[in-house]
Amino acid sequence: MRYRTLGQGLNVSAIGIGCMPMKAGMASYGPADDDESIATIHAAIDLGVTFFDTAEVYGPLENEELLGRAVRGKREGLVLATKWGFRFDGGNRGPGVDGSPANVKRAIEGSLRRLGTDRIDLYYQHRMDPAVPIEETMGALADLVREGKILHVGLSEASAATIRRAHAVHPVAAIQTEYSLWERGVEEDILPVTAELGIGFVPYSPLGRGFLAGNASPRSQMTPSDWRLHDPRYEPGNYEANLAIVEVIRTVADAKGVSLAQVALAWLLAKRPDIVPIPGAKRRVTMADSVAAADIALSVDEMARLDAIGKPAGLRYPEQMLAAVNI
Repeated sequence: MRYRTLGQGLNVSAIGIGCMPMKAGMASYGPADDDESIATIHAAIDLGVTFFDTAEVYGPLENEELLGRAVRGKREGLVLATKWGFRFDGGNRGPGVDGSPANVKRAIEGSLRRLGTDRIDLYYQHRMDPAVPIEETMGALADLVREGKILHVGLSEASAATIRRAHAVHPVAAIQTEYSLWERGVEEDILPVTAELGIGFVPYSPLGRGFLAGNASPRSQMTPSDWRLHDPRYEPGNYEANLAIVEVIRTVADAKGVSLAQVALAWLLAKRPDIVPIPGAKRRVTMADSVAAADIALSVDEMARLDAIGKPAGLRYPEQMLAAVNI
């Protein structure tokens, strides 16, 4: 495994693992098996992966618990990242975001307990709260850093202006936002501001929720628990049009004798040395395939062909969810 450095000297494996698919429920891609999910985490550690990403809202709560069980006795040397930022009433997610200092102080205690650890290596605000100034939120996160409960602060789906304001209060180690050959909106202003400020970038959904791997199913074949049923780019018409993107990736992959997923991830890795994608996985075979992308180099010509891929058909999120990003 190769390793990279995010902001503030945070060293991680060049490929991390997104744990969201590992537990059925809210924010999942269909059924998952706990034993296979845990075996996937153990196999990833054996391959040198140190970076694992989860969130309070995944499950909800159960995804953190699963990761905590998986890393018990293996915690040393790992970088555990989780996210907070929604209202919770007991064990249930409430309506809307909540970036208040009170909510982050509530959330951290539950995440520490579920993950079975005394500190969170990278703690992201999952979505920005327009009702709470980011300065107040970052002040509360800085308090948790001083207390040793978190080591590094991250933001997810924040605008360039919010990133600047946040970083002025306390250093931001990483920004997590969707980025792939399927979604390149961050190239306009988010990537430049993170480069300027020395903030690492963690692309989530780097395989287009499986689409770029070349084996995604149409919506008619998805199970009712699959979040992609709500993805506009999987809608009839859009799904078929977006297959053209896959075919470009396939030409590069076939010529190199590697998988489509590996090409899509290698493209991201080539963009900047502090970009660390976190492909989701719930099975050992797909995890191992993704991790192998760290050793693949793309030529200038291959990068040019991939860079020339057009914009996908359909929005990346439903309208309501789009309103909650880039704030």
